[in-house]
Amino acid sequence: MKPAVIVIDMLKEFVYGRLRSPQAQEIIPVIKRIIDHAHNRDIPVIYVADRHFPVDHELKVWGVHALHDSSESEIIDELKPGSKDYVLYKRSYSGFRDTGLDMLLRDLGVDTVVLTGIHTHICVLHTAWDAFYHGYNILVVRDGVAAFSREDHEYALKYMEKVYGAKIVESGEVLKLLEGSMKD
Repeated sequence: MKPAVIVIDMLKEFVYGRLRSPQAQEIIPVIKRIIDHAHNRDIPVIYVADRHFPVDHELKVWGVHALHDSSESEIIDELKPGSKDYVLYKRSYSGFRDTGLDMLLRDLGVDTVVLTGIHTHICVLHTAWDAFYHGYNILVVRDGVAAFSREDHEYALKYMEKVYGAKIVESGEVLKLLEGSMKD
């Protein structure tokens, strides 16, 4: 297994702003532990983050959020990327769409994505969809993702497991799996 940790939309808007998840702050320490574990093992950490233009189609659904030059589009201070981490910006739900994520993962030799972040039923789900179609193994960290509601969260986890073959795991299991992976 050649994993990369993907941190999805842990932005000020989705953690502290209008479109925040009620559980957003609870998943911060979980994601931080996974990131630290990955850093200690030379496993890539990739952030994919909403950064919209005022004309983006998605804003018609959710209203103005995470605009490219606003503080709400910034990654939260608690999870600031390190100097060896990668940050890719997106204008749609999926971390793959028009971001270069697939090319980066292939260049890194990654075959498994470990998905964390916000919102389980929107951006995490759509990133998993593209990961599936690009042929990656998918691990979704149950206690490292959050949604607008418990129902949305559980629905998306079940859907990713059933339809994309994602393995839904607790953070403790992910840490063990990352422990066993080696970077060439």
